[in-house]
Amino acid sequence: MTSAIPATRVNYWAVVSVLLGTFLGNLDSSIANVALPTIAHNLSRSAADTVWVVTAYQLAVAVSVLPLAALGEMLGFRRVFLWGFVVFTLASIGCALAPTLPLLVAARAIQGIGGACMSTIVPALLRQVYPPKLVGRGVALLGLTVALSAALGPTVAAGILSVAGWRWLFAVNVPLGIIGLGLASTMLPPGTPNAARRFDFAGATLSALAIALFILGVGGLGAGEGARPLQLRALPLVEIACACIAAFALIRHQRGRPAPLVPLDLLRIPILSLSSLTSICSYVAQTLAYLALPFMLQHQFARSATTTGLLVTPWPLVIVFVAPLAGRLSDRHAPGLIGGMGLGIMAIGLCFLIGLPASPSNVDIAWRVAVCGIGFGFFQTPNNRIMLTSAPHERSGAAGGLMTMARMIGLSLGAALAAAAFGMYGQHGAQVSLVGAAAAAAIGVAVGIVRVMRTRERAMGR
Repeated sequence: MTSAIPATRVNYWAVVSVLLGTFLGNLDSSIANVALPTIAHNLSRSAADTVWVVTAYQLAVAVSVLPLAALGEMLGFRRVFLWGFVVFTLASIGCALAPTLPLLVAARAIQGIGGACMSTIVPALLRQVYPPKLVGRGVALLGLTVALSAALGPTVAAGILSVAGWRWLFAVNVPLGIIGLGLASTMLPPGTPNAARRFDFAGATLSALAIALFILGVGGLGAGEGARPLQLRALPLVEIACACIAAFALIRHQRGRPAPLVPLDLLRIPILSLSSLTSICSYVAQTLAYLALPFMLQHQFARSATTTGLLVTPWPLVIVFVAPLAGRLSDRHAPGLIGGMGLGIMAIGLCFLIGLPASPSNVDIAWRVAVCGIGFGFFQTPNNRIMLTSAPHERSGAAGGLMTMARMIGLSLGAALAAAAFGMYGQHGAQVSLVGAAAAAAIGVAVGIVRVMRTRERAMGR
């Protein structure tokens, strides 16, 4: 890919347009959660049916990641990103006007595809906009934007619902989408499409089946009650088995291709495969902790829902301050070493949470949660930098897709492990989940050590 930006200068308006797309895509993955009871009442549907408002968006994002990464390399990242803004904005209008739940769910799925266009292509666009020596700062801003959207999602939703109806949660995207589209269309460099590459429809279909069935199966494992019929209890296992079959067929189909939809070529690069594994471990740990903390704080320590929300907030909030620092450090020092230290700090913070006293104060809880966030912030940015810059420039889109897929796998595995912990240990499931989170972070540290050793061996020419 070529860039119209001089090697020593950054077009910050282009950066703003890229990060605005990231912010909108990530914000809408969680902004509807708070409004689900209101939507269920307004549209006269059950809570279980209304959950599809969230699930449809996340499922559409997960299924679209790999095909969109391939399209970005074929057609140009700028073009796919712009179409993402268009689809996301139009689908937001559809969500705001949807008269029934099925139409709202359909609009949310289309909105998820638009959000995936923006979030999947972002790492490759940042690599175009930033000079190579400053890529870490761009990745740091990306991490900061993701953390901000995660922290602000429930707050923004609560603020809008306090003064307006749930439809405004989606209508507010429209002016922001128009602004982002205008900025991106005028400021982003054009890039160079790979016209010789052909889209792999069979691979995209197998990929969609594998990912969709896996996510639906994992979600089903956490939703089961013992009173359900045997057939329904077995359905998630059947879905996961079918997902494995589709994944096996996909890998066989992709083997030997020069630029596969599933980035097998990138996974053969040791640094990239190890970084993907550490990313999965970090998101497993984060998801286990995120799901365990509310139950532990409310049931074990008798905190209210509002207080619980405030006590968990330090985790994403500190990332806002840590991510820029981590980005600058990773531009000057070994990013693998910084990321490994960050994951170690996160593991220590999780151990502190496991060792909370019987009657902790809010300060006792908050500073431990903040330590976890500091560690995750110092890990995430350097690790993403390694994943983005270790790939060949022409495979930047695939590297961005690999980053997103590692996150999705970590989130899904973390949710499945938490569901298993609560199912097996009942009220003690939160404590078991925190132990699992600390173990996942520790495994990530061990993988990070191997990565540092491999990096040094490569630098010495072994």
